[in-house]
Amino acid sequence: MVSKKMEALGVKKSVIREIFEYAKGRKAEIGEDRVFDYSIGNPSVAAPEDVKGALLRLLTEADPVKLHGYTSAQGDPAVRRAIADHLNATYDAGADPNLIYLTVGAAAALTISMNAILNDEKDEEIVVLAPFFPEYRVFAEKAGARLTVVPCTEPDFQIDFDALEKAVRPETKAVIVNSPNNPTGVVLSEQSILRLCDILRKAEETFGHPIYLISDEPYRDLIYGDVSVPYLTRYYDDTVVCYSFSKSLSLPGERIGYILVSPKMRNASSVYAAVLGAGRALGFVCAPALFQFMIPYCLGKTADTSVYQRNRDLLYGALTEYGFTCANPDGAFYLFMKSPEPDAYAFCETAKKYELLLVPSDDFGFPGYVRIAYCVTTEQIERSLPAFRLLAKDYHLVS
Repeated sequence: MVSKKMEALGVKKSVIREIFEYAKGRKAEIGEDRVFDYSIGNPSVAAPEDVKGALLRLLTEADPVKLHGYTSAQGDPAVRRAIADHLNATYDAGADPNLIYLTVGAAAALTISMNAILNDEKDEEIVVLAPFFPEYRVFAEKAGARLTVVPCTEPDFQIDFDALEKAVRPETKAVIVNSPNNPTGVVLSEQSILRLCDILRKAEETFGHPIYLISDEPYRDLIYGDVSVPYLTRYYDDTVVCYSFSKSLSLPGERIGYILVSPKMRNASSVYAAVLGAGRALGFVCAPALFQFMIPYCLGKTADTSVYQRNRDLLYGALTEYGFTCANPDGAFYLFMKSPEPDAYAFCETAKKYELLLVPSDDFGFPGYVRIAYCVTTEQIERSLPAFRLLAKDYHLVS
C-alpha cells in the first residue's frame, strides 16, 4: 500500500495548478489568444541580459567539470560569500556565508527550514497570516506541525495583532511572513513588523523557547514606487530568510534560492546544522550548480519590473472602474479581488463564460476573493478588459 496522504496530494493538485492545466487544454481547443489565463505566477518578462551573459560566460570560459559537478552540499563557498556580501551591503543584514544554504527554489528553502526547526515528537504549530500561499499547509503538515491561521485585516491586509497574540501559544514554533504577499501584493509596513517582533520576543520570554520568524521572500525585489520591504534579520534575532531568484530574475523553472539563518540567532550554529540535516534527509543537497555559479553575476539585478507596474496600474484601474474591489498591491504581481458573491468558486465558474481564468481564494485561507496573476503580457490584459466588463455587468456592478 502507498501512503494515502501522499496519494491524496497527488490526485488533488493545488487549485492554482488545476486551473493552469485547464487553461492549457482550453487554449488547445479555442486558441491561445482567446483564453485569459490569470492562474499562475509564471513571469512573462524575460530574464535580464545579465543572466544570459553570465551563463554564456560560464559555459564558454569555466572548467566544465567544475561547472556541472557537485558543489558542497550547502552550496559553493564562493557563491555563499557573494550572497552574504550583497545582503550586508544592501540591507546591513549581518549575513554570514557559513549560515547560508543554497536550495532548489523557495519551496525547498521553506520545506528544509520547517523540517529543521520542528520536533516531530512534540505537538507544535506554525502560525501563518492569511491570505497565504496554499503550499505552506502541505509543507508544515509534512514536517509534523499544525497550521494556525490568523486572518489579516481588511481592506489593508496588514496584521491583526489582537488575533495574532491569541494565536501564539506555548506550542507555537514559528510564524511565517510573506512580504510582498502572495496573493495580495501587499507589503507589511515597518510599523507592523516592529509590533510583530515585539509580540514574538515577549512570547519567547513567556514560553521559554525560541519562536522562529520565517521570512518567505520570492517577491522581495518586485516592488513599486518608493515602497521598501523591511529586512527582518535587522528586527528580530530568531529569523530564517527563505529567498528565491525565480521571480526577480524570471527563472521559475530553474529552481534556485537560498536559506539564510540569522547569525544573531541564539542557537544559530545548531539551527544551521539542523538545516544541513534536513536538506540531507529530504534529498535537497547541492542545488543546480550552473545556476549557483550564475548568482554572483546577477545579485541586485531584476527583470524589467516596469512591465508589471504598468500591468498593475492598467488592471487595477479598470477593475475598480467596473465596480470591483481590490487590494492595492505595492509589490509582487497579483491582484486580490473581492468576489461579488460569497462563493468565490461560483464566481470563478461564471468568469469562465468569458474565458477569464481566476483563482478562488479559499485555499489561501481567506474565502470570498479571487487571485489574479497579472504577470502576463500587457496585450492579454488589454484584450481581457471587455470580458471583465461583461463579468461586472453580470453582477450589476456596471451598466
